[in-house]
Amino acid sequence: MWYRYFRISKPSEAKIPEEKVAGAYRKFRNRTFWGVASAYSLYYVCRMALSVVKQPVIDSGVLSAGQLGIIGSALLFAYAFGKFVNGFIADYCNIRRFMGTGLLVSALLNLIMGSLGLLQGWLGLSSVLLFVVFAVVWCINGWAQSMGAPPAVISLSRWFPLKTRGTFYSIVCSTPYLGKALSLILIGGVVAFAGWQWGFIFAAALGVVGAAIIYIFVSDTPESRGLPSVQELSGETVSKSDTLPTKELQRKVFFHPGIWVIALSCSFVYITQYGLSNWGVLFLQKGKGFSLTEATWVIGFSEAFGIAGTILSGWLSDKVFKGNRVQPVFLSGLVCLCSLCAFMFLKGSAWMNVVYVGVFSLSIGVVYCIVGGLMALDIVPRKATGAALGIVGISSYVAAGLQDIVSGFLIQGGSEGVDVYDFTPVAVFWLVSCLVAVVLPLLSWKYLRNKIV
Repeated sequence: MWYRYFRISKPSEAKIPEEKVAGAYRKFRNRTFWGVASAYSLYYVCRMALSVVKQPVIDSGVLSAGQLGIIGSALLFAYAFGKFVNGFIADYCNIRRFMGTGLLVSALLNLIMGSLGLLQGWLGLSSVLLFVVFAVVWCINGWAQSMGAPPAVISLSRWFPLKTRGTFYSIVCSTPYLGKALSLILIGGVVAFAGWQWGFIFAAALGVVGAAIIYIFVSDTPESRGLPSVQELSGETVSKSDTLPTKELQRKVFFHPGIWVIALSCSFVYITQYGLSNWGVLFLQKGKGFSLTEATWVIGFSEAFGIAGTILSGWLSDKVFKGNRVQPVFLSGLVCLCSLCAFMFLKGSAWMNVVYVGVFSLSIGVVYCIVGGLMALDIVPRKATGAALGIVGISSYVAAGLQDIVSGFLIQGGSEGVDVYDFTPVAVFWLVSCLVAVVLPLLSWKYLRNKIV
């Protein structure tokens, strides 16, 4: 039953008349693209709720920074494994049903987290038991979250020709920043007004909205709507990879050294990116003395610069650097390192910190989009997009999960005392990771130019 429900749609028997094909293609393609993009941003709302509530949870004495780091890493480890598995599975799946189911499950799990927080005293849950339950629930949420990215990227392969895919990919890549900004600003406001438990509940409500958007607007393939394939629609010649079985292409992707170079480089990007996203609010509170409201809007507004960075990345690499992916990564990496140093070690007002972390988000957005996506898409065949994303994903999110544990204990400094937090070790950890992420593609460019099949 589940196989039949999730498998890729069969071509529709009812064909759209030839004179209406162009208009229908634009309509369904645009609805699918914006449906996927908006829903994927809401995936991130259901992922980021824990990052927003960390300080209130610590202040309430329910959990420590180290425990929260473990809970956060549980999501990331499950996400890493799930993204690998679901990346390979999604190549065979109906993207609308696959993506919509994942977001609905994630919303339900956020609702459970918030409800358990509200009922903790009534249920008589000790802090240790609550920690264990939260870790398990958030781990399952990681698997549900892993059902978002693969179908989102696969939708581009199914609906967009190669000549425009990079531009639209950069837009989809920007939606996590929108989701993070919504999380930090909207959920931050809810938490400040009503308590940390309601932050999870509000995230759950937005997740349900996202699932509805997917089921209403997203279409699986052009053929399922009675249209020709995207190759026919765009006039592309059928390549050798289009005639090979998906399983064989996935095997070729798995054994290509360039994919693993990209995966390793992206791992260090995620250490830096998730370090700031998951711990930036706490750093501004403990390290710089900002209130929860100030800290959330500083990080939240700065995430908007990440949107600009990811959208800019496609234009930079395609138009300015004529398809060269390494040069914009190198230049953006240098800016990323400088801005992260300023954020971690310089003082300043809230607005100055918006500038510091905003420039960081802008520059790492370019690195993230090119290293974590465009480089892989450049060398993999259309039918194995999910497999490439899965390999990059498992490496990236294992690294991000380890980061959450390491960062939590580095910040805590081996003590639970409020006044002993030391952010210098974790700043060095993030900076070195950023440097490695930029250097790896430069040293391995020869592996990144060999297209698979």
